[in-house]
Amino acid sequence: MFYRLLSIARRRRTSPGWQNWSSARNNTSTAEAQSITLPAQAQVVICGGGIMGTSVAYHLSKMGWTDIVLLEQGRLAAGSTRFCAGILSTARQLTIEQKMADYSNRLYHQLEQETGIQTGYIRTGSIFLAQTQDRLISLKRINSSLNVTGIPSEIISPKKVAELYPLLNVHDLVGAMHVPEDAVVSSADVALALASAASQNGVQIYDRTTILHIMVKKGQVTGVETDKGQIECQYFVNCAGQWAYELGLSNEEPVSIPLHACEHFYLLTRPLETPLQSNTPTIVDADGRIYIRNWQGGILSGGFEKNPKPIFTEGKNQLEIQNLQEDWDHFEPLLSSLLRRMPELETLEIMKLVNCPETFTPDMRCIMGESPVVQGYFVLAGMNSAGLSFGGGAGKYLAEWMVHGYPSENVWDLDLKRFGALQSSRTFLRHRVMEVMPLIYDLKVPRWDFQTGRQLRTSPLYDRLDAQGARWMEKHGFERPKYFVPPDKDLLALEQSKTFYKPDWFDIVEAEVKCCKEAVCVIDMSSFTKFEITSTGDQALEILQYLFSNDLDVPVGHIVHTGMLNEGGGYENDCSIARLSKRSFFMISPTDQQVHCWAWLKKHMPKDNNLLLEDVTWKYTALNLIGPRAVDVLSELSYAPMTPDHFPTLFCKEMSVGYANGIRVMSMTHTGEPGFMLYIPIEYALHVYNEVMNVGQKYGIRNAGYYALRSLRIEKFFAFWGQDLNTLTTPLECGRESWVKLEKGMDFIGREALLQQKQDGVYKRFTMFILDDHDTDLDLWPWWGEPIFRNGQYVGKTTSSAYSYTLERHVCLGFVHNFSEDSGEEEVVTTDFINRGEYEIDIAGHRFQAKAKLYPVTSLFAHKRRKDDVELSDLHGK
Repeated sequence: MFYRLLSIARRRRTSPGWQNWSSARNNTSTAEAQSITLPAQAQVVICGGGIMGTSVAYHLSKMGWTDIVLLEQGRLAAGSTRFCAGILSTARQLTIEQKMADYSNRLYHQLEQETGIQTGYIRTGSIFLAQTQDRLISLKRINSSLNVTGIPSEIISPKKVAELYPLLNVHDLVGAMHVPEDAVVSSADVALALASAASQNGVQIYDRTTILHIMVKKGQVTGVETDKGQIECQYFVNCAGQWAYELGLSNEEPVSIPLHACEHFYLLTRPLETPLQSNTPTIVDADGRIYIRNWQGGILSGGFEKNPKPIFTEGKNQLEIQNLQEDWDHFEPLLSSLLRRMPELETLEIMKLVNCPETFTPDMRCIMGESPVVQGYFVLAGMNSAGLSFGGGAGKYLAEWMVHGYPSENVWDLDLKRFGALQSSRTFLRHRVMEVMPLIYDLKVPRWDFQTGRQLRTSPLYDRLDAQGARWMEKHGFERPKYFVPPDKDLLALEQSKTFYKPDWFDIVEAEVKCCKEAVCVIDMSSFTKFEITSTGDQALEILQYLFSNDLDVPVGHIVHTGMLNEGGGYENDCSIARLSKRSFFMISPTDQQVHCWAWLKKHMPKDNNLLLEDVTWKYTALNLIGPRAVDVLSELSYAPMTPDHFPTLFCKEMSVGYANGIRVMSMTHTGEPGFMLYIPIEYALHVYNEVMNVGQKYGIRNAGYYALRSLRIEKFFAFWGQDLNTLTTPLECGRESWVKLEKGMDFIGREALLQQKQDGVYKRFTMFILDDHDTDLDLWPWWGEPIFRNGQYVGKTTSSAYSYTLERHVCLGFVHNFSEDSGEEEVVTTDFINRGEYEIDIAGHRFQAKAKLYPVTSLFAHKRRKDDVELSDLHGK
């Protein structure tokens, strides 16, 4: 059956595209299809015969795993892959997405030669148009990132656009970006070619076979049940696309896969009077919300409208995706935009308006990785209309994940475990994707926030803080204050202000930072993930000593900063752990670690009834009291001395605050400033907050938000997980040797890798950069992801940045690599290598000089100096 489909694909095509598949009918009778005998067992079962499923099968087989069965409920490539517009674009905001698309491009380019199946691959290049200066800035940022990644790209003038594509109206353009190696391809044929290669490597492929549910035992995949029998397996991969959500819920232990379908439209025209050449560039006019590519000498054009139409909210849809009902009224704004951009199309005959489902996720990023609740259950789905571009790279990374236990790149931004079950509400998904789909082409300036699905998780103080002017951001579904707008500010204007330059909240955050430095501020940090690990004996200490790199055998009441590392020594989590008693520990982790960290701990902790892991995030409200007068506020509220002599740094104690008892008070702030963290049982939250604010009046207390926190922690050179640290970053690479006890007397995960790295040296080094010739008022701001140059050579990218109100300059954090100029291979990064370089930070194509530091400039924080008096000398110690 599979080879009959391949024979169709091997016929020479005169019209690559979705239409070919309408004639690719499978003539096998129902009786014959039902007579197929599936293998009784396999190592891996993959669900889905589109680009994703065939890519995973292809790459697994290339890596030596061949005991694989791929099942497709309809025909191969008959889902979203069949209707894909066939545009392969490498211009992406995220570096990991750029790498996936670049790999896909190279893979598809050689696939026809490898398999003998024509894929319709044509290198056309892409031109991204800018109608506004802000759009051009966004393209310049992407262009800089593409260039250092090795993908050819350039910013061009409207005149050059007209030369490359004479049919375009360019009068309203301010510039564009040209990516010459982008391509178009027949997506269905690519899927068939991947399937053919996988089949030749031993993968068994069966179509017209429906998976009913996944069998799970003790949290581990054991097999799948289909309409043609059962298959025992160790691994299952959900590449079901439109059906991934429902399939995830059909398991004995449901797997949450948050995605939702919307209708997606594009039109096909007859050939132009002078047919377009096959290598005519693809056009992306994001300001006009449309894309345009050559199709058989005519035009294929679609886009992402402002009012999308979600579908299939009620549940499972058809076995194969069919062309949905035309809706010309809905498509009319996109058609008008197309005709403005290409006026000569006015008289051209339109053949068809294609309407097909496309899946979107809550944050516009695809979903990959292992389920947090079922081991051996992997997911690759939710491509946000970029499945063709990502398919090759995503399949490769997921295959590496399965074979090696981890992918070769940091894919946290795409990891399924970035979501919790709370993001899988059908109502939430329906509303969120109606916002997400237009955002594909909306201009995304730094620090924008989703507007739908908000107020899902809130602190007990939410209403109180909101009434005091809190402006909110969302993390892992949790509302967190960004800053507090004073009563005299225009709330509406501030909310609508979006820019790549100096933001309108600059002065507000400055006042909050100043208060943290000189008086006392309170920040609601309830969103942080909080776990308790307890045992009846020494089990808790023993397992934590194995799972964490620092020594946790400390006196009761002490707090330890530590990493939870993987076998390669990279950070799976960066956290603080307080020893509450000899057998009880309190663990504080980043907000978005709630699912990931829980899954990691459960996976590695023994099944011991005397050992208990509890998620207590919802039980405690966390208040961060930052500033030199925090000690006065707490002393007055607790009637207990809180000075360093009585309450040393990194100490934890349960005490009374106001009338409330059992408050966990910790002498730490996550910023390097003096102060305390208060972990308050939620029923006492409002009381304690009111008491803190009342008593704090005489000490100049005020509310502050996460933007102030960000500025404080970055100028103190504090790395945060998920921004600066990831699974491929080790403590030795970011100056945290003191937080690792290689000699603590027992083994821990990652120890061998760190010992080897200590012997060999590090190949990247976490570094602070202070911008020298940057005008905060006039120049573009750095945000994150800016290329770093040393002596004119690219050495890395920034991971986070903020304006330091103390230094009166921008501070960027990032990793410096040492690429050999001769071989291009990475070499050891020494302190001398960092110190002897001349550095520049590239912001949208403009390079700014920067001074590199391996240690925080601690002497500058004793008192504020003017910019021209600052000495930026290397000073050791944190």
